[in-house]
Amino acid sequence: MAAVGSVDVELLVIQWLQGQLGSGVVVRDELDNNLLNELPTVQVERIPAGGDDGFRLDWALVDVNVYAAARSEAVTLSLQIRGLLLSQLPGSTTGGAVVGRVATVTAPGVRPYENTGLRRVGATYEIYSHPVS
Repeated sequence: MAAVGSVDVELLVIQWLQGQLGSGVVVRDELDNNLLNELPTVQVERIPAGGDDGFRLDWALVDVNVYAAARSEAVTLSLQIRGLLLSQLPGSTTGGAVVGRVATVTAPGVRPYENTGLRRVGATYEIYSHPVS
């Protein structure tokens, strides 16, 4: 049996969103200096919270931030992602894991960002998963 932590939930969500959103949206874990030239960008980060059952089940809190040139674009994409995560990801097998449950912890909302040329809208989700085998 696989040990807890054998599923990288952050990578799972990144790869899954890339497949759902297509090539017009950059999905990544870390931002780089070229952000203004790669809009819209979705940043996915597992935050240091959550837990596991010590055996197979992993409970992760994941921040999903959308960066876009316009607030309306960031809001629209963030709401699209929320819909996908809540309706399509649960029950799927992807990235070596079975996703059992996805819930919204904080709904999409405008978050401050130091670059006034960008708009940032973020949300936090809890994702329950376990390895396929």
